Amino acid sequence: MEFESKIPEGPLEEKWTRYKRQAKLVSPANRKKITIIVIGTGLAGSSAASSLAEMGYKVKSFCFQDSPRRAHSVAAQGGVNAAKNYKNDGDSVYRMFVDTLKGGDFRAREANVYRLAECSLNLIDQAVAQGVPFGREYGGYLNNRSFGGVQVSRTFYARGQTGQQLLLGSYQALMRQVNSGGISLYTRHEMLDLVVDNGKARGIIVRNLDNGHIERHGAHAVILATGGFGKIYYLSTLAMGCNGSAIWRAHKKGALMANPSWTQIHPTSLPQLGAYQSKLTLMSESLRNDGRIWVPKKEGDERNSNEIPEEERDYYLERRYPAFGNLAPRDIASRAAKERIDAGYGIGAEKNAVYLDFSKAIKEQGIEKIREKYGNLFDMYKKITGFDAYKEPMMISPAAHFSMGGLWVDYELMTTIPGLFALGEANFADHGANRLGANSLLQACVDGYFIAPHTLQNYLSTEIHSGPIDTDTPAFEQAEKAVKAQIDNLLHINGDLTVDYFHKSVGKILYDKCGLARNEQGLKQAIADITVLRKEFFKRVRVPGKDTELNSELEKAGRVLDYLEIAELMCRDALQRNESCGAHFREEYQTPDGEAMRNDEDFSYISAWEYIGPGQTVLNKEPLCFEEIRPIIRSYK
Repeated sequence: MEFESKIPEGPLEEKWTRYKRQAKLVSPANRKKITIIVIGTGLAGSSAASSLAEMGYKVKSFCFQDSPRRAHSVAAQGGVNAAKNYKNDGDSVYRMFVDTLKGGDFRAREANVYRLAECSLNLIDQAVAQGVPFGREYGGYLNNRSFGGVQVSRTFYARGQTGQQLLLGSYQALMRQVNSGGISLYTRHEMLDLVVDNGKARGIIVRNLDNGHIERHGAHAVILATGGFGKIYYLSTLAMGCNGSAIWRAHKKGALMANPSWTQIHPTSLPQLGAYQSKLTLMSESLRNDGRIWVPKKEGDERNSNEIPEEERDYYLERRYPAFGNLAPRDIASRAAKERIDAGYGIGAEKNAVYLDFSKAIKEQGIEKIREKYGNLFDMYKKITGFDAYKEPMMISPAAHFSMGGLWVDYELMTTIPGLFALGEANFADHGANRLGANSLLQACVDGYFIAPHTLQNYLSTEIHSGPIDTDTPAFEQAEKAVKAQIDNLLHINGDLTVDYFHKSVGKILYDKCGLARNEQGLKQAIADITVLRKEFFKRVRVPGKDTELNSELEKAGRVLDYLEIAELMCRDALQRNESCGAHFREEYQTPDGEAMRNDEDFSYISAWEYIGPGQTVLNKEPLCFEEIRPIIRSYK
């Protein structure tokens, strides 16, 4: 397949300005004639929908939650990055660009990464104007803190609730347009398929989750802002409802899937306590600003943490990465924790955790200062675990978290299907092989507020003569029939195993074979195991209830079926990339001291997978060209 990234010509710092200057426009009178569908009401979806409706377009907004406020952006904790240099510590747009590109192990486009850093400057002012209560210093100025992978303070935060506060800002903008008639809001509706007519995205098929009705909705353009697929691991920091179905079904209609194996394992989750758990709780990376991570130097040490003297503690991040210490990037911090745990130095009842210790920070700053910065996180930790982190260290462990991979998009955030755009975590565009902390809220907001309003106009300028989109066409009819046939099939398998059984099973395969570490033998075995599991699903899954009523098991069955296909592509993507980079750590490709060994000569590309049929995919490669920065060995020592 031929595909073009559409990166503008000219110097890096002028590309986005040049694009906006040359992009085509749609007049205010013509915007009223154009309909845009936005799937998802998180930060990317709500910001895009409200911005486009404010411009005069007719927008239809869909979410499967009962309120847009329940989108998973609400769960983000630690902060949002912006290169404001408020701390006067040497930060700049260029330094943020370098940090992000390096943090992603030089596996992202320079132009996209630079634009992310450039647009970050406007986001903070936008959020403050919306009333987001960012943390402030005594004099009233906005405060900053550091996150992993950087040596400056560029992260703006609202205690440990930054995602929630940013989402409330975009939600208010969304509901303002709903009340003014610019947005038609459809809650409790799930997208089940994308409709492609004459080569263009022309609408969606959705299911009303309350009554089971299947509906057709047409539009001149469709935006997917449906988040990532990290919940494929079952145990993750994501809510149970998070899924990858919207982007996967678009992939099966012709949208390329990029870098699907690059999924992030977050280093500071609460550890798993038993097989009964369905999710894990994230503890903000911001805690690593003041918390020190360690394990006992003695293997299998059973003593209480406070009984272990300082000289018998291994502050392994400070030991291995002295330049960044406890603020090493997430992929490195997670692998280092796994190495210590696997070596027999893990702590806790399951020996699957490490300590995050605040005793030094409390001694130096005082308990009230720590409470001011992290109080709600400490309260949450105590409520869940029963332990007081002011008096003893937290116990943390790596957990599946974020998808760097997603739908392939060009510079305009459009997929390989004309008229289909993907924003935020639904696309692959900005993070490379590893996302730096506090860049996900940034990307979601930047995509929705500052990029999509320009790039959609450029596309929609050719749609002003299309007229209303007719949903009574063969393309819509065929898509609706396929959706109904799959629902009917799922309900009539009538096997003896629950949907959760299959979700847990595929999650375990991925954790063991395509998680923090991968190898050729394990990936080949994973593909074989997933193939068997998928066949078993069609024979033995049991979905109770009917399709004409509220049926959460039917919802899950469709999503898990998609996971079984996504999982295989993840493993195939990991298998073909014979190198280690970012979150993709192939055990065969590492330095003598256990660090990732990148292969720029053979693998400096974006893997973009084309769907041919069940189990059949074709790999396309988008070469990565580095004109501004020469890729270097990624070192945080």
